[in-house]
Amino acid sequence: MSAILKQLSDILEARKQADPNNSYVAALYAQGPDAILQKIGEEATEVVIAGKNEQADQIINETADLWFHSLVLLAQQGLHPDQVLAELVRRIGQSGLDEKAARTK
Repeated sequence: MSAILKQLSDILEARKQADPNNSYVAALYAQGPDAILQKIGEEATEVVIAGKNEQADQIINETADLWFHSLVLLAQQGLHPDQVLAELVRRIGQSGLDEKAARTK
C-alpha cells in the first residue's frame, strides 16, 4: 500500500475513538453509514461537474475529496485500502468488458 494510503488508513482508524465534537471523521462515523454515503454521492457529483468544466485544479481537489470519503467508508465498514488495491492489481491485463461480464455471472 502506498505510504499516503497507509497513513490515511491509520488516521481514519484512530478517528473511530475520537470525540465527534472535535473530529470531522468521528462525526461522520457517529452519524452512520448514510451520512458517509451521502458525502460520497456529493463528492462524486462534484467530480462530474469539475470534469465537465475541464478545470484540472477542480478535478484534482474534488477527486481527492471523493477518494478521502471513500476511505472513510472503507474504514467504517472494517475494510482496508489494500483490499481495493489488490482488486485493481487482479484486474490488470484483463479486458474491462471481460471483467464486467464476469461480475454479472
